[in-house]
Amino acid sequence: MKFKLENLLVLDIETVRSHKLYEDMPERLQAQWDRKASFLKSEEDDTPKTLFEDRGGIYSEFGKIVTVSVGFFTYEGSELSLRVKAFYDDDEAVLLNDFIRLLAKFDQQKLILCGHNGKEFDFPYLSRRMLVNDIKLPAVLDTSGKKPWEVNHLDTMEMWKFGDRKNFTSLELLAVLFNIPTSKEGIDGSMVSTVYYDEQDLKRIADYCSRDVIVTAQLLLRLNQQPMVKEENIHIIEN
Repeated sequence: MKFKLENLLVLDIETVRSHKLYEDMPERLQAQWDRKASFLKSEEDDTPKTLFEDRGGIYSEFGKIVTVSVGFFTYEGSELSLRVKAFYDDDEAVLLNDFIRLLAKFDQQKLILCGHNGKEFDFPYLSRRMLVNDIKLPAVLDTSGKKPWEVNHLDTMEMWKFGDRKNFTSLELLAVLFNIPTSKEGIDGSMVSTVYYDEQDLKRIADYCSRDVIVTAQLLLRLNQQPMVKEENIHIIEN
């Protein structure tokens, strides 16, 4: 896909299980999780409860989005810059509507979303949770009836695969390979639910999510054999 950097919106989401405890789930939803857990069980001591608390946030039917971070490229004179903003809220509908209001500021015919494993995770998760919250899908996420080449989505993991579909390659591994500073400073994806429910530190999660956006944006540039954005030209937009 050919693209101009100024038409790109790099994004990352952070998700948690829908309820702090397995016992907090509504009875009907809990029954559906029990059914799913029967297929997920791989260890003898796995139970629906332990699996939900460990992996519930991965699945859009049993999780919720707590942060959407975005980055967009601009130019400061002749130098490329990156502006990053995080939307976060305990109320999923609030942050999703805030995110959609940002999308509306872009030319909808030219806008391209970019994420790492975005096509498999971030983009469909966003779309599903918008539907659950009775929010109209923005054009860039509404893939219904579109041909593959009409979907304006870029995926840095897919770009790295060069058609090889056998392996998942983490953002952190590619950051190491391309000498991009890590986003995993004191937190990684496996800790998000704990930070959210036990520490109640949503801002910490948002900051981590924004760092992932920066890494993804820098990786995109390196995969296109372009120089990375200078650190002094990366700007965090506070709420």
